[in-house]
Amino acid sequence: MTKRTITAILLVTLLVSSSILAQTRIVAPKNPYKIADDVKLGQEASNEAERKLPLIKDRQLGDYLVRVGERLVDAIPPEYQHNEFRYSFKLVDAKEINAFALPGGFTYVNRGLIDVAKTEGELAGVMAHEISHVALRHGTAQAAKAQKYAIGATAGQILGAIVGGGLGNVIAGGSQLGIGAYFLKFGREYETQADLLGAQIMAQAGYDPRDLGNMFRTIEKESGGRSGPEFLSSHPNPSNRYEAINREAQLLKVRNSNQNNQEFSRIQARLREIPVSNVPRNENASNNGNTGTGNRPTTGKTPTSTGRAPSGRVALPSPRYKTYNENAFQIEVPENWRELKEQNNVTFAPENAYGEVAERFVFTHGVLVGVTKINPDFNLRQSTEEFIRAIQEGNPNLRQQGQYQRITLAERKAFVAYFSNISDVTGKTENVAVYTVRLNNGNLFYFIPVVPQSDANGYQRAFQRILSSIELFD
Repeated sequence: MTKRTITAILLVTLLVSSSILAQTRIVAPKNPYKIADDVKLGQEASNEAERKLPLIKDRQLGDYLVRVGERLVDAIPPEYQHNEFRYSFKLVDAKEINAFALPGGFTYVNRGLIDVAKTEGELAGVMAHEISHVALRHGTAQAAKAQKYAIGATAGQILGAIVGGGLGNVIAGGSQLGIGAYFLKFGREYETQADLLGAQIMAQAGYDPRDLGNMFRTIEKESGGRSGPEFLSSHPNPSNRYEAINREAQLLKVRNSNQNNQEFSRIQARLREIPVSNVPRNENASNNGNTGTGNRPTTGKTPTSTGRAPSGRVALPSPRYKTYNENAFQIEVPENWRELKEQNNVTFAPENAYGEVAERFVFTHGVLVGVTKINPDFNLRQSTEEFIRAIQEGNPNLRQQGQYQRITLAERKAFVAYFSNISDVTGKTENVAVYTVRLNNGNLFYFIPVVPQSDANGYQRAFQRILSSIELFD
């Protein structure tokens, strides 16, 4: 072997090495949680999800999804491998273009995602992105941030409950499942990290990383140019996201490319043979004969969502009132309003004013009342600001009208802030107010009335009567 040949080989080796080393270095965020906490929290959220989500239990489809998922998991860089994680992959019978992964590796893919994907690589791209959130432990890192500001899962429930919130369905879906918003919604930094690590995982697994970028284009086309819910809606997408993935792809070497698009086509055909249910499982169908979609707990006295969007004539509040008692509070509401209870809050709304939009509970007229934990170091003003910031974060159409006002509620110091919003249901302006009181036990009590602006005069007296009836127990 000549000296020139040796030099050429060394040059090629150096070029290949520098290309591999040139890939973007990703640093996982600081995380006070232990690895075991990811698994525990993810398992709890997964158990809740599988009580509510309609899963497709087809062996051919299930085995295929697991094969693609495990191939990607094996390609996770060693520094992000966590042996304690329990990666699993399950198919959800929902037509929305969506996928999400919970801490510890519990991953769910909607049939709608497989339907619109053009290749196995596009499906793998979304799965690699979600796996990257798990590997980088974004869920618990986000939870730690949320706890820092004392806004936990309850904030996610509120975001999913206020009508016209403009929420992406990822958040709403998490809220209706009882999963904290911090497990499913990430900011630009975390989304960018998941894009880049997802591209690196794809290359290592034998997929073209550009398919992840292509999936953005596919979803944009399928959504008719709308910003779209699902996989892309957890954060407003920067226009250069597609280009950023392609730039990263140029730095990566695809190993042993062997994606099987013929098998993927067979899987798509098999999936189309199965009728779409697109209805969350009702875990309480046998409870006192009540039926529902599983979005709200069903008990003998608590009605469930109708499974339809709010529609039809909404009656004015009845002049007769009934008393509702909860551990932390007592409240009087119009006799013709229904009670829809969550774990930490309850919605009161008249018939035809509540239902579902994109598989999430919504209401157009009524009040949301509940209690949430707050940072013990915060005063009422600071707690209120953080609480409202959590609501605004996922509600881009929510606009504050004026400044915070100090008031008295249930003989205690309180704050109120007024907002206008554009309803997802009607497309019209609605009025929203947020009342907050700090309880003696350190928690925050909130009262949130919602009404279309056109109906505000007919509800003003009712809201004042309800507000004046509130008694707090702590």
